[in-house]
Amino acid sequence: MTMRLAVAISGRGSNLEALLRALDATAPAQIALVLSDREAPGLALARERKIPAEMLSIATDARAWLSLLERYRIDLVVLAGYLKLVPREVIAAYRGRILNIHPALLPAFGGQGMYGRRVHEAVLASGVHETGATVHLVDEAYDHGATLAQARVPVLPGDTPELLAQRVLEVEHQLLPAVVLAAARAGRPVVLDSRLATRDHPAHQGRAH
Repeated sequence: MTMRLAVAISGRGSNLEALLRALDATAPAQIALVLSDREAPGLALARERKIPAEMLSIATDARAWLSLLERYRIDLVVLAGYLKLVPREVIAAYRGRILNIHPALLPAFGGQGMYGRRVHEAVLASGVHETGATVHLVDEAYDHGATLAQARVPVLPGDTPELLAQRVLEVEHQLLPAVVLAAARAGRPVVLDSRLATRDHPAHQGRAH
C-alpha cells in the first residue's frame, strides 16, 4: 500500500521539491497534500504538480489540521521547513507519524526561534567544527522528539551563514527523502543509518572526520 504524505511548509519548498524528485511513480509513498500557515511559494509548486495545496488561516486551529489530514487520508505528516508548532491535538492523533527536518545536529542549536539563518549564525558563533541536519519525530516541544537520522557537515574556515546554509541544505535534500522512503517501506518511521543516505556527498568533503 502506498503511504500518503502531507508536507507542511512555510517558505519556498526546496525540501518539498527534493521529496517530489525522490518520489516517482514507483515509490512506496506519494505526496497527497501540501499545507502551509501562509501563502508560501511552495504552495504554487504543489499546484503546478496538481497536488492539493491548502493554507491554514489559523495555524493553531487543530480542527482545521485534522479535517485536512482526514479528508486526504494522510498516513504520515512531514514538516519540511514548517516553522510553527503543530497543535497538541494533532500531535496526539498522529503520534509517531509526524517528522521534522532541522538544519543542525539536534539537540544542539534547536528550540523555539532557532530556524533558518539564526541556526547557522549560532553554529558559527559557537566555534564548533561540525554541524548538519536532523530528521526527528515531532512532539509537543520545538525540535525535541526522537532522532531518526542525522547527516554531518563540516564547518569550514571562512564560512558565512549563507555558505554553511547551502551545504546543510544539500544534505537535507538527501536525508529527508531517505527517511521518508524508509518509513514508507517499513510502514512507520524508523531509525535510519544516515551514512546510507549521504555517503560521498560533496558537502562532507573538506574536513577529516
